Amino acid sequence: MVLEEQRNLHEDLERLEQAISDRVSEDPRHIRDRLNRDHQIAFFLSRHSDQAKRLTSIYDDTDQARTKEIQEISTGDAFESFYKQISEIKSFHRRYPNEPVENLERAYKKRQPGDSDLPMSSEVDNMFTGEEGFGRYFDIYRQHEDYLNLPGVINTKRVTYLQYLDYFDKFTPPYCPLRRSDKMTDTYFAYLGFLADYLESFMKRTKPLEDLDKLFASFDREFEENWEADRVPGWSKEDDSTSNGPVTEGSGTGVWCPDCEKEFATQNVYESHLNGKKHKKNAEARLARGQTNGVNGTGPKATSVQRLKERAVAEREFRITKLAAAMQTERSDTKTNVERRQGMTERERQQELQALMQEAVEPVGAAQEDSDSDGEEKIYNPLKLPLAWDGKPIPFWLYKLHGLGVEFPCEICGNFVYMGRRAFDKHFNEPRHIYGLKCLGITNTTLFREITKIQEALNLWEKIQRDKRQEKSGTDNVVQMEDAEGNVMPEKVYYDLQKQGLL
Repeated sequence: MVLEEQRNLHEDLERLEQAISDRVSEDPRHIRDRLNRDHQIAFFLSRHSDQAKRLTSIYDDTDQARTKEIQEISTGDAFESFYKQISEIKSFHRRYPNEPVENLERAYKKRQPGDSDLPMSSEVDNMFTGEEGFGRYFDIYRQHEDYLNLPGVINTKRVTYLQYLDYFDKFTPPYCPLRRSDKMTDTYFAYLGFLADYLESFMKRTKPLEDLDKLFASFDREFEENWEADRVPGWSKEDDSTSNGPVTEGSGTGVWCPDCEKEFATQNVYESHLNGKKHKKNAEARLARGQTNGVNGTGPKATSVQRLKERAVAEREFRITKLAAAMQTERSDTKTNVERRQGMTERERQQELQALMQEAVEPVGAAQEDSDSDGEEKIYNPLKLPLAWDGKPIPFWLYKLHGLGVEFPCEICGNFVYMGRRAFDKHFNEPRHIYGLKCLGITNTTLFREITKIQEALNLWEKIQRDKRQEKSGTDNVVQMEDAEGNVMPEKVYYDLQKQGLL
């Protein structure tokens, strides 16, 4: 029966090639149908590879079974061999009377609208959540909640989901408030694994025809090169001075506490905070970090163990950054979708969900029949207006009302242009603008609202510093006067009272 198996494999390969050809010629309109087609082609390619390997092993004939069967047919009695195979087939079906027969034509047949015997369920129906919209958007709400509960983030200002979509792949200041010691916890390591696994799974589900194993291997090679060259952002090797605590980041005028990483205005305030619970806790944590890094521990061995832990965390951060960079389109679409849904009412959300489900269950043939009529209903948007929740452009009067056509450039943000007054006013409290001011050496950002030019910001900051110095020198140079009764007062007040004859 080796020859029969060989013939069956050849038939299977031809049917697989024909099935792939039929599906490649398709051009589905809906993203659900396109994903379903791609996953079917990926399955057929995998099966084609497996069947080709089986056929190659038969031709190799390592056990000489194929050669023996050919000799039996060519040299022996042909009818005897034929009836022997017939008896084997009958014996098999007597033992397994209900054994189903594999119908290759039906297995690879392209589904048509009138084929009621074929399953109507799609392969991608259970692959995506409702929020993902068949692979168009991210669904990282759970990762966002885990991020908010991380040590080092839970006590900071709450990051919204939209902000998280912007910064979930950035692990260095000013976007990430976590210190290097906070990243060495098991909670943070588990969070990174959860996020990286989701991004890998999302890419595999949305791009089944790409060679993702090769892409992931290139990520690993690039990380190895950057790690050996010490070019991974935020994970450079620490020297002895930085291992005992962070470098002073204050203005230099006050007293810096390396345990709390905070600057205090006077020596008295600094000494009073030394007895607080927060300072003692930070001092113990810093001491433990010093011992772990080999400062007070066993030396190079402890340092190497710490470096291995840092490598594992840095590798996951690097992979998340690369995966997010490879899916920028889905990321921007997710932000647009979240902003759009936030402006919708509950009734509008229900209508959108019903429309999406109706598109999902629409037969393939019906979509092809209505292609001509739908082609006439293309959205006419010559002014490039933003789209509303229903996918149509917003009214022009609403566009003018919100001033979305007015550009507001900000030189401090790297000449970034904000569309509309609302986005412009909002950006003064965003990390991009605050980071730009800090790069200019400006620490008090609340006084620089509505200032977008670098030179104007520097002039204002210089004036503020000059006024502070003058005020400080003025208070230090005040001459104190004393009257006959022993009352102490400034010189100006003393002479004014004297002129009035009150002294």
